[in-house]
Amino acid sequence: MKAAAEHKKGFVVLDRPNPIGGQTVTGPMLDQGQEAFVAFHSMPVRHGMTIGELAKMFRDELKLDLDLTVIPCEGWNRQMTWDQTGLTWINPSPNMRSLTQALLYPGVGLIESTNVSVGRGTDTPFQIVGDPWISGTDLARELDRAELPGVVFVPVEFTPESSKHANVLCHGIELIITDRNRFESVATGLAIAKALRKLYPDNWETKNLNTLLRNQVIRDAVLDGSLDPRFDPRLRVGLFEFQQRRQKYLIYP
Repeated sequence: MKAAAEHKKGFVVLDRPNPIGGQTVTGPMLDQGQEAFVAFHSMPVRHGMTIGELAKMFRDELKLDLDLTVIPCEGWNRQMTWDQTGLTWINPSPNMRSLTQALLYPGVGLIESTNVSVGRGTDTPFQIVGDPWISGTDLARELDRAELPGVVFVPVEFTPESSKHANVLCHGIELIITDRNRFESVATGLAIAKALRKLYPDNWETKNLNTLLRNQVIRDAVLDGSLDPRFDPRLRVGLFEFQQRRQKYLIYP
């Protein structure tokens, strides 16, 4: 979009449904000044928008002099997840091969910049988390204590064929979504981070934890153990303002 604006080219977005729905908006927010290729704009981890809606926001808020055309989807509303569209699943990324993995990604993806495997190089990326030094039983037990809704944790062993810990036996957990309507992906990812910090403070490397999280307050709260993954008010800072910002860009009911 920036290049199109610079060269005075029209820009057309053929919009598509947000595969995990368009209602849920979940913090934390991106810290001002921490924008990057993997965290492009001031928004929360879950923004609940489509590509077309984001394009409209980016054009206005980045003040791009751009002739933008968004071709809307037909028949989609914000309550619908991909399985309710009747459309064939097409991987938006090589390691996002199912709706389940897309639902898990906003949370599990937050910790993939650390030294644990999130299942890349296996058949179930983002459905498993592990490392050679983890006890799957202990980690599952710790996460059970968090009483996270709509998800259970099962101890597993796996050996990635590529990516982190390639060809090394890892011990960890599989995440099984039991109730999609109650499942909270970001809270689950933060709970895993908190549990790893508590159980393995000497093994879990956190120097890159903020690579995708991009919120220093929440990073520090994970490290000092003070974070409540579900109800911590620090997770909601800036969310109301973002919801007000996004409202005029929403296309679908």
